[in-house]
Amino acid sequence: MAFESLTDKLQNVFRNLRSKGRLTEEDVKAALKEVKMALLEADVNFKVVKQFVKAVEERAVGADVMNGLNPGQMVIKIVNEEMISLMGSETTEIAFQPGKSITVLMMAGLQGAGKTTTTAKLAGKFKLKGKTPLLVACDVYRPAAIEQLKINGEKQGVDVFAMGTGHSPVDIAKAALEHAKKNGHNVVILDTAGRLHIDEDMMGELQEIKRQVEVHQTLLVVDAMTGQDAVNVAKEFDEKVGIDGVVLSKMDGDTRGGAALSVKAITGKPILYVGMGEKLSDLEQFYPDRMASRILGMGDVLSLIDKVAEANLEMDEQKERDMAARMKKGKFDFEDYLESMKQMRKLGGIGSILGMMPGMGAKMGDIESMVDEKKMARMEAIVLSMTLEERRNPKLLNPRRKHRIAKGAGVDIAVVNRFIKQFEQSQKMMKQMGGMGKRGRGMMGGFGGGRFPF
Repeated sequence: MAFESLTDKLQNVFRNLRSKGRLTEEDVKAALKEVKMALLEADVNFKVVKQFVKAVEERAVGADVMNGLNPGQMVIKIVNEEMISLMGSETTEIAFQPGKSITVLMMAGLQGAGKTTTTAKLAGKFKLKGKTPLLVACDVYRPAAIEQLKINGEKQGVDVFAMGTGHSPVDIAKAALEHAKKNGHNVVILDTAGRLHIDEDMMGELQEIKRQVEVHQTLLVVDAMTGQDAVNVAKEFDEKVGIDGVVLSKMDGDTRGGAALSVKAITGKPILYVGMGEKLSDLEQFYPDRMASRILGMGDVLSLIDKVAEANLEMDEQKERDMAARMKKGKFDFEDYLESMKQMRKLGGIGSILGMMPGMGAKMGDIESMVDEKKMARMEAIVLSMTLEERRNPKLLNPRRKHRIAKGAGVDIAVVNRFIKQFEQSQKMMKQMGGMGKRGRGMMGGFGGGRFPF
């Protein structure tokens, strides 16, 4: 889970601050010493940590904070504001050329950072914004990269321009631009070659493309999991080629957060997007304020709302009203359960959703132990082994039908009985709660998922 380690440590510091009625200067300094250690262990750049702690201390050790009604909360507020400032304060958008002009973006990065996949993810984002992007395969050294771009482009419904490995990247970029003009593409994304490490050949190639083709923005893809190394790579690329923004890939696997907290402060270049999974839809715009909230364990409800909107989870109004009415009466069925599971999956699973909820960040280890994804998949298999009539009317499930369902799902009859009992208990609970409308629908995905209390 992203930032789990750092979030846990910061939450412990804040818990101690909140427990104190009044704060002394020594209390603040002791807390900031722990914050400093947590950030250093998260692989945040040492100079960045030093500057950050100094800025927080100067603001926190003031009369207004010390004598405030809730000094602990005020210190946390200051930490949050300084963390937002550290990551750039404002969200930076890709600057597209006006009118019908073509915007040319060049993607750069080391091999293995996820550059080709990120390139396709970006194309999908731009398409949703009404753009007509063209992906360009400029990595002539790895035929697999060209094929990967073609496959991902097809999945995204985006055109891919490739000339194989027999031409120079510069010639491919030029030809792609002419192709874009003739075929109505208004965004051209050049997927360039990466190397295992920074070398003169790679830098020279990128510089030559920029000399021969008008590149409007150069985006660097770096692996967030490499921490401080990602920052060093960004700094070197900027010095030798010039970059306009950074995309952090593999952020979902970064438990520390060093790259996210250091890139802007060290390079001066904004983080534009973050990769939060392997699916082509798992790319999120970078919002410094939302990221700070995640790191501090305050949740990120706004990003969750964006996710819901992008996943297009809205039902038609009549279906929504029908489901709400059934829930209010405790009469939702296994068809509703399948719909809920489908929507949960679109949002990245129940663990991903709860990770964005306020106060849940520091408890993600407990949540992950409670939510057994494999067990939930078995529960779904049980429902899929039922007939449509049985799903809509669970009262039909007699012992003979349950044995058939258990056999179809490949589980023991006891598992089926336990799941159905849990489902019935959930129906009663929902009825007692008087129905929860749209919110109740999203909670059903937890039924049968091990010890998770839904």
